Amino acid sequence: MAVIKTNDLTYTYPGATKPSIEKVSLTINKGDFVILTGPSGCGKTTLCRCFNGLVPHFYNGKLEGTLTVAGLDVAEHQIYELARHVGLVFQNPENQLFALSVEKDVAFGLENFAMPREEMRKRVEWALKMAGISELAERPPHELSGGQQQRVAIASVLAMQPDIMILDEPTSFLDPLGAEKIFEVINDLNKKLGITTILVEHRLDLAAKYANHVIVMDNGKVALTGSPREIFSSEEARLIGVGIPKATKLYQHLKKNGVELKSVPVTTEEAANLLREVLKNA
Repeated sequence: MAVIKTNDLTYTYPGATKPSIEKVSLTINKGDFVILTGPSGCGKTTLCRCFNGLVPHFYNGKLEGTLTVAGLDVAEHQIYELARHVGLVFQNPENQLFALSVEKDVAFGLENFAMPREEMRKRVEWALKMAGISELAERPPHELSGGQQQRVAIASVLAMQPDIMILDEPTSFLDPLGAEKIFEVINDLNKKLGITTILVEHRLDLAAKYANHVIVMDNGKVALTGSPREIFSSEEARLIGVGIPKATKLYQHLKKNGVELKSVPVTTEEAANLLREVLKNA
């Protein structure tokens, strides 16, 4: 079932001479884990702003085409209505953390919904537990590490129990180990709770194994859409400049040199297992 559907979606920022996104038509189904990627400036962040209503209700500008999110026409519903269905985690978690404690930051959205205190308390405790940061409830957010702050940002969105969670490069300030831990949290939320996840990301080596759908944008348009194996093994993705996972690059190199693997790997583990089979049968 489609939870996001666009048709010829085009948006131009106020004062801009050309659209930031142009004639974008795509469908994202409930429960999908989507990687949204492409070169810098290709329109990824603008498209995410459309999904939660910041475009056109905050940034104004000119929006054309159609966009429905969780059954709501974005052009006809305000940000506060869409916020009940869509949660956005910013690239820099410090931009959305401002309270004196982690617990208060996570409760902020629920307070704006005028949720009863007892229900709010249960949701905050649940969100902290799901993000793996229950022990940080009383800590000031500004004293936390980058990875911990990112988990707090995720928990603050999760507490609102959205249908869709959008994460705009959530690991850009983290080392590979910290990034892997964040991806594991996001994957758990997607698989266990069925939250549709849209991840704007360049670290495809780490993120590829979690996704079932990849969307590649280029110059404001959707250039490619499909499964990770289809997209990452395509020549078009390489030419656009997508950071193809190293395991997939290895597959392509081996194929050129006459070594055939049974399938296209997108993770190091898959590549290692496929290579073992080749060596075993050699």
